[in-house]
Amino acid sequence: MGILEGKRILVTGVLTDASIAFHVARIAQAEGAQVVLTGHGRLSLVRRIAQRLHETPPVLELDVTDTEHLDTLADRLREHVNGLDGVLHSIAYAPQSALGGNFLHTRWEDVATAVQVSTYSLQALTSAALPLMGPGGSIVGIDYDASRAWSGYDWMGVAKAGLESCSRYLARDLGPRDIRVNLVAAGPLRTTAARSIPGFDGDDWDRTAPLGWRADDISPTARAAVALMSDWFPATTGEIVHVDGGAHAMGG
Repeated sequence: MGILEGKRILVTGVLTDASIAFHVARIAQAEGAQVVLTGHGRLSLVRRIAQRLHETPPVLELDVTDTEHLDTLADRLREHVNGLDGVLHSIAYAPQSALGGNFLHTRWEDVATAVQVSTYSLQALTSAALPLMGPGGSIVGIDYDASRAWSGYDWMGVAKAGLESCSRYLARDLGPRDIRVNLVAAGPLRTTAARSIPGFDGDDWDRTAPLGWRADDISPTARAAVALMSDWFPATTGEIVHVDGGAHAMGG
């Protein structure tokens, strides 16, 4: 039996088979979970990518800035599962004007988009999924270390700092319902999203991380997310688990 045997998992954020979310879905299925995916915009592409999984899961449309999508999510999920045991939040976006060294000149409208999609959406998605979640449930978000200012990351770094704070407040409010909220802070990975960040270079990370780092290996990050959705971390919430080869703990 796998560590997610019999569990029902909602996975957001699949764009391609190089997405962190795709590998979370793949490993979750291998560990016994029933998976449902969400997509935004290019649903036909997400459905094609879903067919590359061991079992093709249903794909629901979800734009986390669309109130109707969020309000109907639980009912649409009930057509495929009778509850949820875990939710993966792998959603982030910032306009190009909010990245790449333009920090001092980014308009509020673009900052607001980055914060709504990358930060507030954790609360919005969690609230939308709550009607299907009971005791023992787990929310896991994908993070990037927000304790430092990264070259080119700019307002996305601010949004990630907000994500980290949001996860702690959710952990506080959902703890009495025995629902855990944690983040996985990955090192730089060569995903579709990463390519839009000016100056991205996962090779530098390998020289800092004591365990080394492979920017093309998404499996360690995905496995950590799956582990946090299992019953093996029953007393862990409000935590940020770093999956970065140990780079976050090293000095300059």
